Amino acid sequence: MSALKELYQQVILDHNKAPRNFRKMEDATRSVDGYNPLCGDHYTVYVKLDGERIADVSFQGAGCAISKASASVMTSLVKSKTVEEVEELFGQFHRLVKGEIEGEEEVERLGKLAAFAGVSEFPARVKCASLAWHTLHTALKSEEKTISTE
Repeated sequence: MSALKELYQQVILDHNKAPRNFRKMEDATRSVDGYNPLCGDHYTVYVKLDGERIADVSFQGAGCAISKASASVMTSLVKSKTVEEVEELFGQFHRLVKGEIEGEEEVERLGKLAAFAGVSEFPARVKCASLAWHTLHTALKSEEKTISTE
C-alpha cells in the first residue's frame, strides 16, 4: 500500500510542478473564477463547448499543490467528454475527497483521480482539491462568473 501512496503523491507533485492545460483560453465559451478565501486559492476555469461536448478546457491562477494538481488532472480528464460524463466524474471526485468511496479497488478504478483519496483525511484540504471541480461545474451549469468555497 505504501508504494501506491507514493505513486499517488508523485502524481500530485508532477501535476503541481508541470500543470497541464495551464493557460488562458481567449476563445472560451465560458469562464468562471473560483476562490477559496480560507487558504487563498484562486483559479479561473475556461471551457470551450461544442454542443454538449467539452472541446477544450484550461485554467489559470494560483494555489496550493493540491488545488493546482487537482485542476491539472481535471482538465486532462474532462477534455473531449460530454457535459453528462463530466458531471458524473465531478460526483465521483467529490465523494472520493470526502471519504465516501471506500475500498482500495473502488478507489483504484478512478485512475489518476485516486491520487486525491488521501485528501479525505484532512477535511480542510477538501475545498482545495475540489475548488477547480466546483468552478468547472458552475461553468457548465450556469452563467455565474464567480464562485467561492465559503
